[in-house]
Amino acid sequence: TLSALGNSFDESLVYAVGQAIAEDCIKHDVAVILGPGVNLKRTPLCGRNFEYFSEDGVLAGKLAAAYIEGVQSKGIGTSLKHFAANNQEWRRMSISAEIDERTLNEIYLTAFEKVVKQAQPWTIMCSYNQINGEYSCENKMLLTDTLRDKWGFKGLVMTDWGAMNDRVKALKAGLDLEMPSSHGETDKLIVKAVNNGSLDMETLDTAVRRILTLVDKSLISKDKHSGFKYDMEWHHAIAKETAEN
Repeated sequence: TLSALGNSFDESLVYAVGQAIAEDCIKHDVAVILGPGVNLKRTPLCGRNFEYFSEDGVLAGKLAAAYIEGVQSKGIGTSLKHFAANNQEWRRMSISAEIDERTLNEIYLTAFEKVVKQAQPWTIMCSYNQINGEYSCENKMLLTDTLRDKWGFKGLVMTDWGAMNDRVKALKAGLDLEMPSSHGETDKLIVKAVNNGSLDMETLDTAVRRILTLVDKSLISKDKHSGFKYDMEWHHAIAKETAEN
């Protein structure tokens, strides 16, 4: 787990683990890993602590960047999560984390910023919770003003599973992909919004381009993996070294 990797304080080791996990993905035809998680450990009752690196944003950011660079060096995508302020389990789907601007930027967003600027994950996954009264998936300050305009993120933003609340508002805020599919129900809302003029086509086209770009990157990588041979002994060795560290 990432919580155990965090105890190594070893970026080169985490990079190698990322490469090994990417090879597992190639073997099993997986295009994007739903991780790593870099939210800070603020309470032992957080249900996601096992997949978060650390209580320290600098350590979490450095190790997550190394992990992502290792994974993506093999042509497999990652999904940095859970953006942002997912630090507790109590009412995780609806709680509003009330955080002032300085605290948000200097503590809760530190790891995310370091990772985006250094490693450019293929995707980022939104958290369930609200931040200052607005759901992460619909938060323009978070997804566009900070993530894209300030940090320069180039990839796709998706929801956590079942985290979508208002599909049209989310698109306007910078959310590209709803996960999992809603069997076309929220797609109807997008069509309706475009037709009545409350959603402009350019905003929709931007999200579609990001989705197609991810599909293209995945297919190009898959073609390059056609001659891949899985080295189980190396995987056993890196697993042993990781456990020791």
